[in-house]
Amino acid sequence: MGIGLAILIIGFAAVFAAFLLLLIGLVYAELMNSEIPRGVTNPAKLHGVHVLFVGVAVVGRILERLGLCLQVSFIRWFSAHFLARRKPAPPGLHIRDLTFGEVPVRIYEPTVPSAGGRRGLVYFHGGGWVMGSIDTADEICRYIAKGSETTVVSVGYRLAPEHRYPAPLDDCEVTTRHFLSVAEAEFGVDPRRVAVGGDSAGGNLAAALCQRLAKGTDDNLSSPCAQVLIYPILQMADFSLPSYQQNHAVPILFRGRAAFYYLQYLNGDMSVCQDVLEGNHVPEELRMQYRKWLSPDLLPPECKARGYKQVELSPHDGEVYHIIRRGLDPEVSPLLGEDDVIRRTPPAFILTCEYDVLRDDGILYQKRLEDLGVAVSRHHVPDGFHGIINFHNRGWLSFPKAQSVLDSIVCYINTL
Repeated sequence: MGIGLAILIIGFAAVFAAFLLLLIGLVYAELMNSEIPRGVTNPAKLHGVHVLFVGVAVVGRILERLGLCLQVSFIRWFSAHFLARRKPAPPGLHIRDLTFGEVPVRIYEPTVPSAGGRRGLVYFHGGGWVMGSIDTADEICRYIAKGSETTVVSVGYRLAPEHRYPAPLDDCEVTTRHFLSVAEAEFGVDPRRVAVGGDSAGGNLAAALCQRLAKGTDDNLSSPCAQVLIYPILQMADFSLPSYQQNHAVPILFRGRAAFYYLQYLNGDMSVCQDVLEGNHVPEELRMQYRKWLSPDLLPPECKARGYKQVELSPHDGEVYHIIRRGLDPEVSPLLGEDDVIRRTPPAFILTCEYDVLRDDGILYQKRLEDLGVAVSRHHVPDGFHGIINFHNRGWLSFPKAQSVLDSIVCYINTL
């Protein structure tokens, strides 16, 4: 009996050691592909965050290959239990969970009296349409609601790969329309002072929703008064812009992952990911059309200061275009929207970070909006990285810079 137990313990230890070595090897391999510039805020801590996220992703990958659970399910579980623990409402804020048209929402209502109708913000979290939740956006929404005395509605839209485009955008439209219709009667919010906004994929949804609503004809419903776009992903036509080249391996969003998330949102066909990164998915006639909106020549000179190389695109592949063509639709790539639609969208606040592959998306969208007469206020974070606001008030994962970035958002909302 004692010998059998000893053999069992030794076997378990050997399996655990092999698993640990495999995990360490995979994490090390992933880390070797990252490049964290010295100019980014708290580079050592960003290394630590990257190690954590890569480790979680690798464990999820191992569990999926063992048939125990899907990788995405494990990452969501980890985020919900270790990165997004619900806290009691702070003084001055009332928080409650509701549903708008069967879509879960979390309402953040300031308790301080308001002289007139209060401001409102419908907020869409980030996470590449695949990750993220009301819980992961909780600290962001608390800060904005309390700092700007704004009623914030955080939307728990459906996620890919279980629910692909247009399901997430449809959920955002349903919740926004519902809130606009009941804002004054049920929440004391002036429907004319309701903005929409979000970070990363949430910024994409906010911009796409504004364009969708701009095409509507419902005269009885107020339109959003502003769009708050926080390092938004806005197009899948060109992954070779200067910011994609300069920041291709900067955590927490690599160049390849941006294409991965887009494809997950569309149809999940990863076989064309490399073709999309190389630009083989865009027909020549569309390349010519997009050049007036996507050319690096439209960017300020400082955007090329850290290096940029003109990429020679291969001839387009018709089969690849057939697979991803919906990704070039303005509802998925708002930067490619029609002039007549974009000019009817509300004023915008666009936040960009220097060390972010999506930096140039935001800058180019600013130019499109301004060229079409839409007012834009842009805030650039010279030492920021993608996802930085998610690291506000996260204990040892906190980045001090996150608060000042959130303050810039609050400052803009206070002008509405």
